[in-house]
Amino acid sequence: MSSECPGKNSWPELVGTKGDYAASVIERENSRVKAVVILDGSPVTTDFRCDRVWVRVDKEVEGIVIKTPTVG
Repeated sequence: MSSECPGKNSWPELVGTKGDYAASVIERENSRVKAVVILDGSPVTTDFRCDRVWVRVDKEVEGIVIKTPTVG
């Protein structure tokens, strides 16, 4: 689905970085999205949106991105 959205849609290179840093990179590289840092496993809405990126961070390794952030 992400191919329907304009701009960069995936940031695998940010896995292992701090969540806040990843969010700033995502928003800089695609100004159409809002990056939201969340703890992995947190409940989120399941609707697909081209203007949102969930940045999932590990609960045990505070603030580290553990899954590839993608538009949705």
